[in-house]
Amino acid sequence: MALMLSALLFAAAGFFLMLSLARQRRNARQIMSRLHGEVARDSRVGSLLRLLGDSRFGQRSVSLDSETQILLNRIGWRRASQRSLFAACQVGVPIVAVCVVMLIQTLFFSDVEYPVMAPLFAVGLGYLAPKRVLAAAAARRQKRTVAEIGTFIPLLRILFESGMAVEQALRVLSSEGSKLLPVLSSELRVMLVRIDSGLELGDELTKVASVLAVDEFSDTCVILNQLIHQGGGAMKSLLALKQLIDDRRLTRLQEYISKLSAKMSVVMMVFLFPALLIVLAGPGFIAIGKALGSH
Repeated sequence: MALMLSALLFAAAGFFLMLSLARQRRNARQIMSRLHGEVARDSRVGSLLRLLGDSRFGQRSVSLDSETQILLNRIGWRRASQRSLFAACQVGVPIVAVCVVMLIQTLFFSDVEYPVMAPLFAVGLGYLAPKRVLAAAAARRQKRTVAEIGTFIPLLRILFESGMAVEQALRVLSSEGSKLLPVLSSELRVMLVRIDSGLELGDELTKVASVLAVDEFSDTCVILNQLIHQGGGAMKSLLALKQLIDDRRLTRLQEYISKLSAKMSVVMMVFLFPALLIVLAGPGFIAIGKALGSH
């Protein structure tokens, strides 16, 4: 028990040491931002998370993992504050998990033969949990992007038929389509900011498609690049792509319905079949039991 308490105190001391180092870095960053005329106001919890995320260990935990950076870009977390928030979760969740496990083990399971195993499992699960949540959020955003492509392509065709160029159509969709296309409009706004700084439209479309990693959007960007370089002949390609996306969606719905019917049949066999057996075969079993009992 004394060893567990000393380990808890050591972990708390290391945590506060990292917070103090991160606070020094944050103070230096705030001084530089105020010299540039920027004023930032955060809540106390937000500032604490930012301090933990700005620590050297927090930034290194994010920068060393390339998959984490890809997932952060995929969900749209490209600002330094958002990355610091995830770094704080990446560092803070294992610390909180191991402290909770050690406290429970000290209070209720003090006679465990191997007291180190549970904290080690807590550290591992606490380190992997934020990344799994991040991967689930990225997959959910990809599904939303696939659902928005079915509206994105007809709007593009309407704007092209009205005489707009590719960049003009994308600017209209980024500014006016935030309610219909929340994911794609936000990605288009970020892309157009880079285009305004002097980058090429086709290359940026390719980069956005690689970041989102959605096949339907990648095919749309290929057609838009064709329209940029050739200046025409892409309307039939957009129409064919729209029909292909509709066929894929219909196929997914049919697969989902077939799987759902199979699951419902399993549920019916587990819950309905015993009740049906009792209702139909119950009187016969009762009669047989009475007959045997009389003899």
